[in-house]
Amino acid sequence: MFVVFEVIDGSGKTTISNRVAAALAQDGLTVKHLRAEGKFVSPVVEGLREFGRNAQNLDLTWQAEFLLYVARDVQLIHEALVPALQTHDLVLADRFLYTPEVLGRHGRHLPESFTRPILSAAAGDLQPDLVILVDVDPAFARARRKLRKLAEHQTKPPARKGLSGVGLQQRLRRGYLALAEEQSQRWVVLENQDTLERSVERAVELIRQAHRDGAAAAVARFRSESAKAKPTTAALKTPADALTAFLRVVDDVSAREPRVAAYLLGGMSGAHVDERRARSFEQAPDAVLAGLHDLTDTLSFELRRRGGAKHPAFPLRSLGLALQSEPGWRLWQELAPQAPAEALIALLGVDDERAWQARERAFAAGPELAQVAVGSLAGLGHERAWQLRQRLLDAHRQELATSYELSRVLAKSVTGLAGERAWELRQSARALAPVAALASLVGVTDAQSWQWRRELLRRAPKVAMATLRGLTDAEAWQMRAALAADCKEALDGLQSVDAEEAWSLRESNADVWPSTVAKSLGALADTPRGARLVERLLAAYPGNVSLLKHAAAIALGLHRSTVSPIPSLNE
Repeated sequence: MFVVFEVIDGSGKTTISNRVAAALAQDGLTVKHLRAEGKFVSPVVEGLREFGRNAQNLDLTWQAEFLLYVARDVQLIHEALVPALQTHDLVLADRFLYTPEVLGRHGRHLPESFTRPILSAAAGDLQPDLVILVDVDPAFARARRKLRKLAEHQTKPPARKGLSGVGLQQRLRRGYLALAEEQSQRWVVLENQDTLERSVERAVELIRQAHRDGAAAAVARFRSESAKAKPTTAALKTPADALTAFLRVVDDVSAREPRVAAYLLGGMSGAHVDERRARSFEQAPDAVLAGLHDLTDTLSFELRRRGGAKHPAFPLRSLGLALQSEPGWRLWQELAPQAPAEALIALLGVDDERAWQARERAFAAGPELAQVAVGSLAGLGHERAWQLRQRLLDAHRQELATSYELSRVLAKSVTGLAGERAWELRQSARALAPVAALASLVGVTDAQSWQWRRELLRRAPKVAMATLRGLTDAEAWQMRAALAADCKEALDGLQSVDAEEAWSLRESNADVWPSTVAKSLGALADTPRGARLVERLLAAYPGNVSLLKHAAAIALGLHRSTVSPIPSLNE
């Protein structure tokens, strides 16, 4: 029997499938998991996966990407799946040819006339007996992905799919759900928003029944049970209602996933929120600390101090604008010896003498910290900053053609800068660190910057849109309008912008990106036009957790900040 688990990233598929495999093996079945512990059984397949995810391969076309994903699955089929089916009672796979189908058709908008013949040829006569779609609210999926990365310190290129922004995950989810309806005799939707143990239990029982009675009967029974009436979401009218509903969600999630609950509270402070942050700190200190970015309230500094002993990197990462305060500097000085690299990262764009002394000490400490120090020079275009960049370049010029990290920090160091010297570094970094090179164009408006955006707009729309923050050029508005339906990041950076072009984007995309539209209002939520828009969104989407969060921020008065610390969850 062949069972496939499909899912958007962050839905818990790999964890669930591995626990399911272990439980079914205890039944006495011979079980083969083709991606045990999250790693493919085939090194060839693992290599193809890494090539496809690596953002250094930014120029990979959507058609080539699709073929690469198909090649990955074909290799797995012939190398591992077919032999395992001959010797095992049960074979489990994390993903199958449905992944390139959904990514190609729904994610990248490739025509079915291109994808269908290739997929049919690749599959041959092989079809899974059962497909389990592990579904979850994208807000929770994103939270899990972010939390999984908290402890990672690898300096490697980002994933290519992430460059397309939140919209890609939304389209993939819709694509999977469409397949589940089209092939209802084989697919089931397992909602993974209960406890992990309950999700595993339901999947195990489903597969047991399918193995005993046949997949069709098991699927019909599972679908019948899942179709039972679910509680409806109460209508909401005001931000105060949203605050109450949001806190209810946090409390519910806290009981089963305290780290996710802490993530949901990220960037927030004030009445009712602070008591929950304090409680969450006991169970999930890293997640709470990661959510304190820019916050300057008393509790945030208290939590940073409490977490500094065991987790010095997280308080330093969270300082942001808080570093401009005296309590922020005192905390930085206390923690810098314990996490020197993170302390240097916290100095991003800081131009006072204390920061410069720290950078000089970093150069004296060795090449690794020197690179981090140069990365903190973003936005600094005076001669002192250029001298430091030149010192690093002179010492490591030969490595520029081979070192991703050196290329990345040099590109990062010229963020926001135009001029010949900035472009020389940006261009030299583009080959190995194309994402960092593009991201460095924030606020740059010369002819070459617009050319780069146009070239990379479709390959990395999330990053290209981030470079438009604060820009009101005609071409910036055109780019936002062209991508807004697929890329919610086109609306990011419009907080409190009262231009008619901004209002047009909000109103035309309110039903596509309700949460992002609410966030973009900023202080405009206090105007009659903004208040009406928020009320309409709450009435239409009372179950959207990310919308609840941003409406709750309005109720708490956090939306009036000139630089909002409230991070988006997901639509």
